[in-house]
Amino acid sequence: MKQPLKFKTNINCNNCIRSVSGFLNDIKEIEKWEVDITNPEKILTVDGEKVTVEMVMEAVEEAGFDIEKVTQ
Repeated sequence: MKQPLKFKTNINCNNCIRSVSGFLNDIKEIEKWEVDITNPEKILTVDGEKVTVEMVMEAVEEAGFDIEKVTQ
């Protein structure tokens, strides 16, 4: 399995997570995702074999949140 993708976001509470859920859940390539709202950088971790950075960034931006790829 490939490494999960990680992003810095401004998704900072459970209501924000609910807001973005529909957008991320619509991407069939995503197997699992979660946001660490306890982390100051609000890290979104996305798992999936064929998911791309662009897919995730587009969905989160469409939901109205800021997102930036974490370089590992």
